[in-house]
Amino acid sequence: MSTQFVGATYLGEHRCRFEVWAPLRGELSVEFLAPTPRIVPLQSTQRGYFGAIVDDVRPGARYVYRLEDGSTRPDPASRFQPDGVHASSQVISQVFDWTDASWRGLPIQDFILYELHVGTYTSQGVFDAIQEHLDELKELGVTAIELMPVAQFPGNRNWGYDGVYPFAVQNSYGGPAALKFLVNTCHERGLAVVLDVVYNHLGPEGNYFGDFGPYFTDRYRTPWGQALNFDGPMSDEVRRFFIENALYWITEFHIDALRLDAVHALIDTSAQPFLEELGLAVHEQATRLDRKIYLIPESDANDARLVQNRSRGGLGLDAQWSDDFHHALRTLLTGDRSGYYQDFGELHHLTSALSVGWTYSGEYSPYRQRRHGNSPGDLPAHRFVVFTQNHDQIGNRMLGERLSHLFTFEQLKLAAGMVLLSPFLPLLFMGEEYAETAPFQYFVSHSDPELIEAVRRGRKEEFAAFQWEGRLPDPQDQDTFLRCTLSHALREKNYHCVVLGFYKELIRLRRTIPALALLSKDHMELSADALKGDLFIRRWSHPSQILIACRFGKTTEDSQLVVPAGRWRKRLDSSDERWLGNGATVPIEIVSDGGHVLPLRPNTLLLLNKEGN
Repeated sequence: MSTQFVGATYLGEHRCRFEVWAPLRGELSVEFLAPTPRIVPLQSTQRGYFGAIVDDVRPGARYVYRLEDGSTRPDPASRFQPDGVHASSQVISQVFDWTDASWRGLPIQDFILYELHVGTYTSQGVFDAIQEHLDELKELGVTAIELMPVAQFPGNRNWGYDGVYPFAVQNSYGGPAALKFLVNTCHERGLAVVLDVVYNHLGPEGNYFGDFGPYFTDRYRTPWGQALNFDGPMSDEVRRFFIENALYWITEFHIDALRLDAVHALIDTSAQPFLEELGLAVHEQATRLDRKIYLIPESDANDARLVQNRSRGGLGLDAQWSDDFHHALRTLLTGDRSGYYQDFGELHHLTSALSVGWTYSGEYSPYRQRRHGNSPGDLPAHRFVVFTQNHDQIGNRMLGERLSHLFTFEQLKLAAGMVLLSPFLPLLFMGEEYAETAPFQYFVSHSDPELIEAVRRGRKEEFAAFQWEGRLPDPQDQDTFLRCTLSHALREKNYHCVVLGFYKELIRLRRTIPALALLSKDHMELSADALKGDLFIRRWSHPSQILIACRFGKTTEDSQLVVPAGRWRKRLDSSDERWLGNGATVPIEIVSDGGHVLPLRPNTLLLLNKEGN
């Protein structure tokens, strides 16, 4: 796959190459609006492309494509839309003073992900403002910053999944140069950068792709509108467009991994699926760049083939989100059984997710009313990303409440421990580490009144199955967006700083105890007492062993789970007064003859460590 990208590529010396796929057009011109108005015809080439190398073009030049009927459209592969989705595109320079030449990326096993939304992470809502918090994140133990989508969307308030210019960095966030500066600064601090990209649909407002070519198909629908054409006539060039987009992010912006949004909504019946072709292209480019680069799909299909090796019939992607882990843990702590949560709520649902990566591996799903998923088999633990919170699981609640509003203080600590002491890749959602209280609600800033009403109506219909009470926030209202801004000052106050310290300690233990640092399902065994709600996890990496004892139930009876023989040191106790608990009931050191019973309080987590025989 060539890295000669579609769109406007500045070549230097006041020359720019324009290339656009427009098989529905008989002729096409590029019209410059500034600094000097002029129209330059493009030459028709093979397979529906138009292109030309144009002289006397400088970075900053504004342009549109003029169709044969005289109408004009922005560039589908625009690199920058300084005035929004309906206005002209802008030529940009690729020149940037990178200082990360020695950066080769991180092993994916080292990823501790931190998902953030640029617009609400700081009050400024721009890339530059994130940089003042990088040292805090580094101190927390985070190794990878995951940015929610930054491709140009309508207005200046949006989650990012309504983007309509996949190559253009959102103008209200600071544009392409500011994103490069952020990535470069992250790499200087040893932090990887993951970018969320959307290849299953495009947003409705400002979407002019249909005026150029058959980017969409009527054979399928997504929950968000037209499906992209990845397997129909002329789909090769649609694939090329989005594969080039992925290569653009990792090459031009030095992005370390792409999180692929909702690939279960990407319908493709071809013999070589788009996702497989994408994976091959990205991994080949990673080899050329001599960097570690990953693709991490989000999917609710529980399909192991996404990350299974190609030699074994898989698509060869690198890791995938595990919604089941979240659902199993959340329902166990809250008792919520509405909507898709009805498939969960028992301790065995969580033990299944811990054992293999997700809960449903072909079993019957009451919510779906059919069997769901397939077996992840021997997939290694680092193929799964787990979490207690993310943008969907908070923002797709009617009021956007975080777990700090839904869990007790003891439950917050227990949930954090289950994620960060698991053998999987942990993901934190911005502010989770200090129990942020601001909600994360759904917000947009569309300009089309009919579309605004359609969004409002769709949100109401979405929550019908959950029967949640309260008044639905208006997605279009600016106050909905503003109330989602983080209050970073909380990290220094009251119990918030205790939560922050607890997260730091969990991550420190994960990285320094060999039995926790080894991400392996094969070096782990589980036992559970469903009646008491007790879960016992043993992990090992010879000669290091750890025991994690958790109580999800409300009983105060002694656990029936016993400590294996040996001298064990207590490394963490969520009930300790240091963590504002009710007081530890387990001593610092336990010498067990193989029959020692642990006294556990409700909603507690205990970590014991043994080094050597």
